Amino acid sequence: MAAHLHFDAPSALDYFASLVAEDTGFPVLEAAAAIAQDDDPGLDVQAVLARVDELADRLRRRIPADAAPLQRLRLLNRYFFQELGFAGNVNNYYDRRNSLVHAVLESRRGIPITLAVLYVEIAAHAGLQAHGVSFPGHFLVKVAMPRGEVVIDPFSGQSLSREELEERLQPFRTIADQADDDEVPLGLYLQPAPGRDLIARMLHNLKEIHRSHCDWLRLERVQARLVVLLPLAWEERRDHALVLAELGAHQRAAQTLAVYLQHRPQASDADALRRHLAAWQNVP
Repeated sequence: MAAHLHFDAPSALDYFASLVAEDTGFPVLEAAAAIAQDDDPGLDVQAVLARVDELADRLRRRIPADAAPLQRLRLLNRYFFQELGFAGNVNNYYDRRNSLVHAVLESRRGIPITLAVLYVEIAAHAGLQAHGVSFPGHFLVKVAMPRGEVVIDPFSGQSLSREELEERLQPFRTIADQADDDEVPLGLYLQPAPGRDLIARMLHNLKEIHRSHCDWLRLERVQARLVVLLPLAWEERRDHALVLAELGAHQRAAQTLAVYLQHRPQASDADALRRHLAAWQNVP
């Protein structure tokens, strides 16, 4: 009798790695939703995607086939911000659940980047071309219109004028920029965010939240995802090693830190980290 074959189910990190392996056709919504499997290992990501499709299809069926882009945008904004009630979580901005897509779907409250991910997906079903924008300090959305682009703050639902965008940008311009007549034009800050960059920004938000709460277990999971997502960002491996050490996983920490030092031997923190490496390697 033939032996029964046994296959181990892929881990949440393996699944995430498969999603972010290639830049072509990068599945932003699915990758964003999958992040929450660190909090809820039983989360059905496909069910989350189906829920978004359901909300989007409800809007799509209401839009006349011959609706002009501006009419579609107005219907989308009314549906997303008023009927569905998506908005920024002003009362608890730094709640980690604001960065988890399935939680934002339930509460209808989030931070700009998670709201933007949902808005862009629903906009596509409405026949609109929308993109997330990694604007300094605050993630935005821009929607292509026949006569230009409309920039929207997904946190408030507000459409932003050029003057308002310049005002928001001013604190982030360097002193050199402000003194230079050839400062970087606004348009360069409004380029569509590549999917990989968008997911990295989501993970970095969670990284700061977990680090501020010394939540080492959750932070380690986020760091593992950042290493997978940004394999050449060696500093993420360094940070992963430090978190592993906090958790007492000194051998894994040493292996991970050795990779960082191999690629960043002249880093300003290299000498101190070599001392950490030697200490961790001697921990039984």
